[in-house]
Amino acid sequence: MDRKIIHTYSAPGAVGTYNQAVQAHGFIYTSGQVGLVPATGELIDGGTKAEAIQVLKNIRAILEAAGSSLSDIMKLTVYIVDISEFSQINEAFQEFFGNIDFPARSTVEVSALPIGARIEIDCVALAGE
Repeated sequence: MDRKIIHTYSAPGAVGTYNQAVQAHGFIYTSGQVGLVPATGELIDGGTKAEAIQVLKNIRAILEAAGSSLSDIMKLTVYIVDISEFSQINEAFQEFFGNIDFPARSTVEVSALPIGARIEIDCVALAGE
């Protein structure tokens, strides 16, 4: 099996027994990312939208470490602690993705996330050539 562990110091390290991402069979599967700032290891201030943007930056760094990019994302799963803040996620996605085609996405409200995060996102992307 063509399985490769993806790691970069440009995104927060794992805080448990998992990897940032795994590449296999032409796809990259990221672990859930929260809005940790890689340089400080702290959750970014500013609420759900700021966390969403930081999460997307972290995902971009992981994908780039694997030779992939945001435009290669096929599916995102978003976990949010307050579904009433859903519009902030849409604003963050619009700002971050700009004019590229948006990937498929599911959003699930959850009761809590690690370290008090308001949002967590994982994704499946095509592996770079």
